[in-house]
Amino acid sequence: MSAPTAVLAVIPARGGSKGVPSKNLAAVGGIPLVARAVRACRAARLVTDVVVSTDDPAIAETARGAGAVVVHRPAAIAGDTATSESAVLHAMDAYEAMHGRTVGTVLLVQCTSPFLTAEDVDGVASAVVEGGADSALTVAPFHGFVWRDPGHIQPVRRLGTGSPGAEPPVSGRGGTGEGAAGGTGVNHDKAHRPRRQDRPQDLLETGAAYAMDANGFRTARHRFFGRTELVRTDAARVLEVDDPHDLARARALAPLLDSGLSVLPSRADVDAVVLDFDGTQTDDRVLVDADGRELVAVHRGDGLGVAALRRAGLAVLILSSETNAVVAARGRKLGVPVIHGSEHKDVALKQWCEEQGIAPERVLYAGNDVNDLPCFDIAGWPVAVADAHHAVRGAARAVTATPGGHGAVREIATWLLGADLASDAPVQPAVPAPSPSPDGDL
Repeated sequence: MSAPTAVLAVIPARGGSKGVPSKNLAAVGGIPLVARAVRACRAARLVTDVVVSTDDPAIAETARGAGAVVVHRPAAIAGDTATSESAVLHAMDAYEAMHGRTVGTVLLVQCTSPFLTAEDVDGVASAVVEGGADSALTVAPFHGFVWRDPGHIQPVRRLGTGSPGAEPPVSGRGGTGEGAAGGTGVNHDKAHRPRRQDRPQDLLETGAAYAMDANGFRTARHRFFGRTELVRTDAARVLEVDDPHDLARARALAPLLDSGLSVLPSRADVDAVVLDFDGTQTDDRVLVDADGRELVAVHRGDGLGVAALRRAGLAVLILSSETNAVVAARGRKLGVPVIHGSEHKDVALKQWCEEQGIAPERVLYAGNDVNDLPCFDIAGWPVAVADAHHAVRGAARAVTATPGGHGAVREIATWLLGADLASDAPVQPAVPAPSPSPDGDL
């Protein structure tokens, strides 16, 4: 049975940017632009895979840390005149060669739109995957009167300056006569100014997200073909970072526009951190030796993060559905209790909260797969690691930029304690791990 076709989001992010040097690594709301784009795509319901096409090693490292697959973009399609379409076509071919999976729908997502949301990404993907459109793009309502200056080759000059390039004086009170045409109305007759509610609704292309049927895109080799669906988005979130002033505006707006969308918890929000094990503290792979013993890899940075959380006075628990000596050993190494072999993790979490006297709404629970979703319904701060299942990312209140097993727990610790993980509180004493009952429930 052949694998289902992929819904592939491609994020072009070349290193050379003249307007804003290293633009795609510039942070908005504390998160690099490329990582923001990856997060939005990974949180989208329909997107199965995210690829960042880049020629820059630093961008590649950041993209991988955010959970994307990286495709190296050849120099021939990485220059100033290269089109986004060329990068997407190349990334599609590279992805299919790497994974042996056909791309059914491809998305073009731009790093330069910092306030893109998972809903925007899903909107264009759904128009093609579920709605039968050939192509789709994000648009925003626009109510302005658009003017065009036919002779605008040089910058427009201030009225009445008399300097070279200044606006020419109006000839004739009626505006008639040769050379008097000046600016012309594009979406209106300048002799008639209808009210906004009496005008047709104009829509502005946001430049944030596009979706295309993959076969149609390969044939047309441009992003608009066949039936093009317009997917409306919030005009307040439309901003493209093309110069330093745009970047400054984005940074000023981030506290407002990120509010309630991807807000990260602070120490004041959380009393306990509960961690899934497989796929959250590991990369979800298991090595099995000839005697059937299992080995997994963990990240040293996660150990530093757990130690810092304990120093800060937070209760820490490892909660796993697997009964595994590796999980218990990791708990002993970190000095934190372990509940494992629990088929009903939500029941175990509730009981632990009651025993510790901790309100569930002040628990941060980090997980990666669908068996963590019942705990997400209990914890006040459900967190998904970057490479979590799409349903888990969609249900999370926050998503790490780091995949499981690569320092995601340390990243969570920095949210709560700051980048230096500083705390003056003494390390909390280790709590003995409770033993699971025979049927796995506690």
